[in-house]
Amino acid sequence: MQERPLSGVRVLDLTNVLAGPYCSYQLMLLGAEVVKIEVPGQGDLARRLGPDPELNEAGLGTSFLAQNAGKKSVELDLKSPADRDAFVDLVRGADVLLENFRAGTLARLGFGWPRLRELNPRLVYCAISGFGQTGPMSQAPAYDQIIQGLSGMMSVTGTPATAPLRVGFPVCDTVGGLAAALHISAALAGRARTGQGAYLDVSMLEAAISAMGWTISNYLVSGVAPEPMGDQNATAAPSGTFDTADGPLNIAANRQRQFETLCALVDRPELVTDPRFADREARKRHRGELNDELNTALRRRPAAEWERILASAGVPAARVATVPQTLDLDQLSHRGFLTDLPFPGSDGRTLRVAGSGVLHDGAPLPPVAPPPLLGEQNAEREALAARWAATAEDVRVRGPHE
Repeated sequence: MQERPLSGVRVLDLTNVLAGPYCSYQLMLLGAEVVKIEVPGQGDLARRLGPDPELNEAGLGTSFLAQNAGKKSVELDLKSPADRDAFVDLVRGADVLLENFRAGTLARLGFGWPRLRELNPRLVYCAISGFGQTGPMSQAPAYDQIIQGLSGMMSVTGTPATAPLRVGFPVCDTVGGLAAALHISAALAGRARTGQGAYLDVSMLEAAISAMGWTISNYLVSGVAPEPMGDQNATAAPSGTFDTADGPLNIAANRQRQFETLCALVDRPELVTDPRFADREARKRHRGELNDELNTALRRRPAAEWERILASAGVPAARVATVPQTLDLDQLSHRGFLTDLPFPGSDGRTLRVAGSGVLHDGAPLPPVAPPPLLGEQNAEREALAARWAATAEDVRVRGPHE
């Protein structure tokens, strides 16, 4: 089995639901040992979220199963003196502490950054919250939909008639989790040089705005406020969703050569010399007319046939798939994106989970164990803390560069 880049890194994960657990799932895939600290008898709220009532009742909601494979679960009540002592033992040996409470919650429990740094100067402490730990909105509650709306994301999603619309999955939670995982990895790399930990304050709002890229920069640079355009691309035409004989097809002929190839393949070569469509800016001005011409031509064949014809000629094109169709793609199977694991509790069922989308030295880094039952590692708590402490002491004695 290949050595994973974060092998030996120890993560205390106090997070719930999605942004934090998604972050620690990425760290686990990269080799970190992740221990979820869960409220006794309750655990991660995601354990009770999903479309299957029986799984929710068992504390294995599909929302939990999606991003908690390969982790351990220990129940601790941070308001209990005995459990607080056990938590301190784990903090002393941890490399990373991750939480997504409302700003200041962990500090009110007696574990703010000054206290954590005193316990473990090498600790990387990452706090994910809706708006960050400081500022006038820091205490406001936030879920993904709140961030989608406030970030401006919903205002540009949909058409002028349907916007604002929520993106169909919790994209702000996911982006926040990815930003946290990136900066944790960077802080660990920095610590390898300095021996000192770091305090990371992740704002989901700011991460979401950063991820909006051109939508934000077009306004900052040009002063033009973005508007919803449905399935069309504001920067190019033809670039969007088109009609075929049996369903929608996405085409992104953003370059002149791609446009010329597209016109030839749909038997409309005269569109290339039409003054309305002669260059990128002209095509953008006459987008609707161009789309009408292409839709008429594309309705002659089914989407899968056009996908094969256009993509093989270098024109970016693909069907608009459903989630089941996507997960059945041969491409995902070829790259080992999905992994089959024993279902938690070993009842004979199989659990299929997603990976990270990155091949490491040509191979995926799949999870190696199913998600934990609530408190599954409670009996191992003392041994785990002792092992972490011994490893941390060994590193402290050797120094950061050895």
